[in-house]
Amino acid sequence: MKILKNNSFIVGTGIYLFSNIINAIIPFILLPILTRYLSPEEYGQVAMFQTLIGGIGAFVGLAFVGAASRKYYDSNLSKKELAEFIGTCFQLSLISLILVCVIIFLFQVKISSWLALEPIHIFFAVFVAFSSVVMSLRLGQWQVRKKAIHYGVFQISQSLLNMLLSLWFVICLLDGVNGRVNAQTIASLTFLMVGLFLLNKEDLIKYLVWKKEYIEEVIKFGIPLIPHIAGSFLLLSVDRFIINREIGLAEVGVYMVAVQLTAIMGVVFDAVNKAYVPWLFDKLKENEHKQNKKIVKLTYLWFLLIVIGVLIIFFTGPSVVVFIAGEKYAQAASVIGWLALGQGFQGMYLMVTNYIFFSKRTGMLSLISMTTGLLNLILLIVFIRIIGLEGAAIAFAISMGVRFLLIWFIANKRYAMPWFSFF
Repeated sequence: MKILKNNSFIVGTGIYLFSNIINAIIPFILLPILTRYLSPEEYGQVAMFQTLIGGIGAFVGLAFVGAASRKYYDSNLSKKELAEFIGTCFQLSLISLILVCVIIFLFQVKISSWLALEPIHIFFAVFVAFSSVVMSLRLGQWQVRKKAIHYGVFQISQSLLNMLLSLWFVICLLDGVNGRVNAQTIASLTFLMVGLFLLNKEDLIKYLVWKKEYIEEVIKFGIPLIPHIAGSFLLLSVDRFIINREIGLAEVGVYMVAVQLTAIMGVVFDAVNKAYVPWLFDKLKENEHKQNKKIVKLTYLWFLLIVIGVLIIFFTGPSVVVFIAGEKYAQAASVIGWLALGQGFQGMYLMVTNYIFFSKRTGMLSLISMTTGLLNLILLIVFIRIIGLEGAAIAFAISMGVRFLLIWFIANKRYAMPWFSFF
């Protein structure tokens, strides 16, 4: 028990996993409720709203969050300097928010028609995305300090508020798509303010600071990541846009059900990675060959567990879909296995991409993400027209596999590990 308590990686993983499971259970609870109160077309609109949030995130500061977390590991850094740096990240994100709002205002009619969303919902998506940036700044500073409990309480509280508001608006007020969108927006803006309050309370953010060297450092770290985040969007979310244009909004709703069911895999991967990154970065700073061999062995063991999980979902997933979502979403059974395979590659990708972030040389990360994102876009259009809805899931799995292999190759170039000589 003493060994367990002293192992921050094991304890942290447990807390993050619990937090992420609770966080995932909430939309999982909502899924069978929303699918019975919303038609596939309406659920498709909700899916498009959530997808838009992810796409906008790349342009309202999400790329700057990693700079704040990475800055914590710099030598001889005072708390005041870190607070000024985080303030710079916030300022640049705020500028990005304003620019995005101006662009959307100018082209709102065309964007609304293309996404099948009301203009007001598009602006709501922008503010939800910006709220996620601020919340990520707060969560990131807890993560690097290994304060997993604080992280979990904040994350779960936000999700609980989101769930309760969604139930109230959709079930009690029968407000349909508007209810789900309004609930997510209110919950996000509430915790944006909570996040800023907590950063202020701990003196972790300074707003009235404008230092050229910090601006340059944040931009140097973050700008190369924007294509990476955009590429990730093309990999993880653009399928919903293509399905909407090629097949229809109802099929987007069906597809999104399978996406949310396989998202439980991402929950586990994210929890492990959140605890793993601080532990890994500490070990990489030591650069000890024997320790690096141990890291490689643990990574391969994790890969094996992922493969086993994917195989289980391939065989059991179809029956689970109908049980949870109902017969009108039965078509989702045909895609859940392929989506699970893609998620499996995502879990492997997370284990190797950390070496690139540690090196601070993130340029190739963006190039690979954009390349594989474009590959996914091409495969989506071709496969959907030939195979239908299942083609979208197959394109996703292939593209995620290609990205993982390319990132693994570059990661070893950035920080050499004994991947083939670990015995």
